[in-house]
Amino acid sequence: MNYEILSAFAFATAALAFTPGPDNIYVLTQGVVNGRKYGLATTAGLISGCLVHTTLLAFGVSLIIKESESLFFAIKLLGAIYLLYLAYKVYKEGDVINLNSSALPKRSLWQLFRQGFIMNVLNPKVTIFFLAFFPAFLFSKTMSTVWQFYILGFLFMLVSLIIFSAIAIMAGSISSYLRSHKSVGKWLKWVQILVFVGIAAFLLISDN
Repeated sequence: MNYEILSAFAFATAALAFTPGPDNIYVLTQGVVNGRKYGLATTAGLISGCLVHTTLLAFGVSLIIKESESLFFAIKLLGAIYLLYLAYKVYKEGDVINLNSSALPKRSLWQLFRQGFIMNVLNPKVTIFFLAFFPAFLFSKTMSTVWQFYILGFLFMLVSLIIFSAIAIMAGSISSYLRSHKSVGKWLKWVQILVFVGIAAFLLISDN
């Protein structure tokens, strides 16, 4: 088991979780509008949905690996291209982080959990992102690829849960800081671009 690869995966996941995206901005706005426990409920739903995508990835890609190494390389290549495309999209977007929460309706904790779960499960971009992200970080030559994908999935969920929960708990302070420090958005934008490009490069050079 290569712990350096697992550490790199955890670091990349943390960097992605910190940088602004639809999920953590949604958690942040729920925390600001409704309170920290509502942000936490949203977080729990979003993270739970990742288990579905991990299962699809684990069994689908594992079968492909068994059938053809060249096909698996093609998947990694397409994954790298997709990650570079995501980096380009972030580059083209503005630096301002939108924290407009006026349109968020009041919901119960269960409704927010369920909504977060459904948002995640029904988002095909999450499956595509997992497909692009995970294969570069297979960390063992002897362990089943199914188990490796599940370990990566649970590690992804754990790191994201910690960071998203911190965002929900500190929603008010984070929101005030981002509104008063407009330049932060620019730095976070470039962090996200570097993470996407770095993962794409790692995907191409990895020998999994």
